[in-house]
Amino acid sequence: MIPFAAPVRDFRFVLEELLEHGSLSLPGFEEASPDLVEAVLEEAAKLAGEVWAPLNASGDQQGCTRRDDGGVGVPEGFVEAYQAYAEGGWNGIGVSEALGGQGLPEVVASAVQEMLQGANMALGLCPMLTAGAIEALAHHGNEALRSTYLPKLVEGRWTGTMNLTEPQAGSDLSKVRTRAVPQEDGSYRLFGQKIFITWGEHDAAENIIHLVLARKPDAPEGNKGISLFVVPKYLVHEPQVNEPGDSADVTLGERNDVVCAALEHKLGIHGSPTCTLSFGEKDGAIGYLVGEEGRGLNHMFTMMNEARHKVGIQGVGVAERACQHAAAYALDRTQGRSPRSGRQDCTISDHLDVRRMLLSMRARTDALRALALYCAAQLDVARHAANDAERVAAQARVDVLIPVVKAFSTDQAVEIASLGIQVHGGMGFIEETGAAQLLRDARIAPIYEGTNGIQALDLAGRKLQRDGGAALAGLIEQVEATAEALAASADHAGLGESLSGGAADLRAAMATVLEAGADPENGADAVQAYATPFLSLVGHVLCAWQMGQAALKASAAQAGGSADPFYATKRLSADYAIRQWLPVGRAQRAVIEAGMASLAAFEVAH
Repeated sequence: MIPFAAPVRDFRFVLEELLEHGSLSLPGFEEASPDLVEAVLEEAAKLAGEVWAPLNASGDQQGCTRRDDGGVGVPEGFVEAYQAYAEGGWNGIGVSEALGGQGLPEVVASAVQEMLQGANMALGLCPMLTAGAIEALAHHGNEALRSTYLPKLVEGRWTGTMNLTEPQAGSDLSKVRTRAVPQEDGSYRLFGQKIFITWGEHDAAENIIHLVLARKPDAPEGNKGISLFVVPKYLVHEPQVNEPGDSADVTLGERNDVVCAALEHKLGIHGSPTCTLSFGEKDGAIGYLVGEEGRGLNHMFTMMNEARHKVGIQGVGVAERACQHAAAYALDRTQGRSPRSGRQDCTISDHLDVRRMLLSMRARTDALRALALYCAAQLDVARHAANDAERVAAQARVDVLIPVVKAFSTDQAVEIASLGIQVHGGMGFIEETGAAQLLRDARIAPIYEGTNGIQALDLAGRKLQRDGGAALAGLIEQVEATAEALAASADHAGLGESLSGGAADLRAAMATVLEAGADPENGADAVQAYATPFLSLVGHVLCAWQMGQAALKASAAQAGGSADPFYATKRLSADYAIRQWLPVGRAQRAVIEAGMASLAAFEVAH
């Protein structure tokens, strides 16, 4: 099995040179320093490469098992690997010190997340969901819930889950039927079934804290009748609820009335226990209301947005591993005559079509990483900037970027993993090489946490329409500024012209989508029909922007005397991304404009 090495050098480039460690200058991060960040990256890389990554293939092969008592066994080594993660304090790396975390910037936490997801996606899903649970409780839980559950979740001694989907309620959560019956002591008893619950049952942690959407018996139909509840696997000894300031005894009590009714048999992520959970097979699963009654979806979206960004990061992590896997194989596999030297039995890395695929994989992965970390840095500004206007503007950018990071990164990860198989040739189709697992694992990411079609609708139908495209226009202005800087450089004039064209296409497409959305008769249909091509165009342009920035930084480093080959490679990746990958995205403008003019085709396309 080809080992995995977290791309620490590229993380440092993005954090230090592209983002210029901007998050470290924000209030609340005074104790953090570039040296500390570098040390964190190095230690996380060791955990990812030495502890998590070696279990990726065996976890896929072994899968998870459901026991007769409803418990679930995870693959060999997963429990110890998770405990090494929790005991190292990694679970709280991006959580505020006030909540018991390390208090480091989100951009650093996101870099660590990418390493772990690339090392072992199935295992990485466990802490990813816990991070979302922490966000939801920190924002919406009362004092009693926060003091009871947050310390253990932040430590990683307890893990969290998100329980939305039911057999009849997939993306349409208004159809949720799980019931929450009020009790005299302020608690609730829940009855119902949830499906596709990631890490819904396991023995890697002392307790599992389920965040569950349900409705009271007298709640109205639809979204407004849904509330959010905390349902622990093991009851906490006499927890005090709904009384701010109460102390909480966190001694674990009896098993709650929630069990794993089945394990899903999946295409990939076999090491991740995806469960059907049954609530209330006996007297009802005891739960506690989170936030306001009837605002469960609103509260859950705090967790959902955190998870969507991390799913995008997850896609980048798998893409990185596919890059490394394919490059190592190409450098080792001998086949054919070298097209340049004429040497027989050259390695396939000598063949230009293979080089094209490897460069495509690398350039796209680097671009996706840069954009995802830029989004994380904007999250830091939105949460910590001293100036209200800065926070509001950053949040507006985040709102636009999250659906792009989630959808574009995961779609691209599937393509990159598929290219990795192609580099392997026939051996890529054989499970023993490990290339196939990366494609199987990556394929779920465009589906969960809101399918990528839903992300596109969120971008084009909600985020774009609500501010008339102002936030996206601000990002396009930054793209244009980078294009001007490239055009003014003797080394990059051609890149500047291409990037400028991409920005112009995006402006035109944005105007088309905004105009269509304003049509009271057909606007909703037009936006829905072409939201996905629009998101693809946005993703291509913003990723090319990041690689344009990378080209400028790499050239400046070389001009300053650096002989580090990293910069030469970065310039090659930037050149490919802007000259050869961006045009694929720019073509989406024509798709959007032609499609908007012929919506009637959808009436017969079935």
